[in-house]
Amino acid sequence: MTPNFNPDKQHTLRSEAKISGTGLHTGVLVDMILKPANPGYGYQFRRMDLPGQPTIKADCDLVTDTSRGTTIGTNGTKVSTVEHILAALVGMGIDNCLIELNGPEVPIMDGSSEPFVDLIENAGVVEQEASKTWYTINENIQFFDDKKKVEMTAIPASDYQVTTLIDFNSPVLGTQHAGLKTIADFKDEIAPCRTFCFLHELEMLLENNLIKGGDINNAIVVVDKPMEGSDMDKLKKIFGKDKIEVKSEGYLNNLELRFPNEPARHKLLDVVGDLALVGYPFKAKIIANRPGHSSNVEFAKKIKQYIKRNKYNKDVPVYDPVQSPIYDQQYIEKKLPHRYPFLLVDKIIDLSDTYIVGVKNVTFNEWFFQGHFPGNPVMPGVLQVEALAQTGGILAINLSGEGNYDTYFLKIDNCKFKQMVRPGDTLLLRMELMAPIRRGICEMKGTVYVGNKICTEADLVAQIVKRS
Repeated sequence: MTPNFNPDKQHTLRSEAKISGTGLHTGVLVDMILKPANPGYGYQFRRMDLPGQPTIKADCDLVTDTSRGTTIGTNGTKVSTVEHILAALVGMGIDNCLIELNGPEVPIMDGSSEPFVDLIENAGVVEQEASKTWYTINENIQFFDDKKKVEMTAIPASDYQVTTLIDFNSPVLGTQHAGLKTIADFKDEIAPCRTFCFLHELEMLLENNLIKGGDINNAIVVVDKPMEGSDMDKLKKIFGKDKIEVKSEGYLNNLELRFPNEPARHKLLDVVGDLALVGYPFKAKIIANRPGHSSNVEFAKKIKQYIKRNKYNKDVPVYDPVQSPIYDQQYIEKKLPHRYPFLLVDKIIDLSDTYIVGVKNVTFNEWFFQGHFPGNPVMPGVLQVEALAQTGGILAINLSGEGNYDTYFLKIDNCKFKQMVRPGDTLLLRMELMAPIRRGICEMKGTVYVGNKICTEADLVAQIVKRS
């Protein structure tokens, strides 16, 4: 079972972990390093072999191909076969991880998630201070593909559960189903299950040079047609094996399956990996009939759209003072060069790679109340904008990696003051990226809330400069 951990806290790796292997489709030897990441970072892939070392977020909206695995890409940069490592991260309770690769594809290893699970287990899992926000499904979400006879449903549930059913009209496979009652069972029940393909598919892929890293040891090959001696000789040559045989169960060179329903369990593994691309942790019971990567990704998009559409008061941050902050004031002071009386952020309560929410408690003892409207204390609007900028600075610095940085205003647009801020108010400072950070230029939309009322909003542009 997965190590005991608090499901309501975010987790990352205790230390870096490296693994090397061949890409199934490219045949390229790839080194992959899993690295710890800050709260709210999610899963991101970095191509270390490309100029600028571009990063791609694990997001269903960035999927570019699902023909022989799941490929994500942006701005011409791609990473293929991401599903098995994502399933391992989900299955081991990892919320935040940077996956560095020096090639275009995650190594296939033995065709399962088990090598990655072992890697994560050896590196260790560490609890982070940040709370984990779970999203709930309050109505059935369904996806159908009549051509492929695929049906996928998400049903409201108090936990994350998955059931898969497969039927390929194969006398070897028959009809199979697999279930995951709790994610804690992933390590032992699902992770070891290898990918599978039919011999006729394998021959087509080999003839077209589409699985350059293919090997009998990284997939279950289902023999769905009679094998002649010439076929055996051809396969021996392709795989460089002295001996190729079909076992009585109808599997090529596989002495035994790890589970009687290993193919169905691997389909479940793929569902877990592909649904990690939703980008939000959610609780639901997933029922997947004849799933595949294409349908998994389309289903992930529907779930993501549902969550974004139905988040309670979507744009209004929810503040629970009992919950531990993601970053407290001591941490903020390490990141920002501001000090009293000009440090205007008390803590960070929510953080992702696109937005951040900070808190500022306004008291009657604030220094600026001495000279701003004496007898009628109102927080200056320019200081509210400065509080937003400091909050956004923490997000920008968080995304910039290691080192110390400063942020400097370049522009303020569309600034509006809608409600007065008075002593006793708790400001929720939300900053959201309007575009990816490029060349150190950061564009954000900022909003100041008190309760569910907007007090101030503005579009801010700043420059991030590394301290020498």
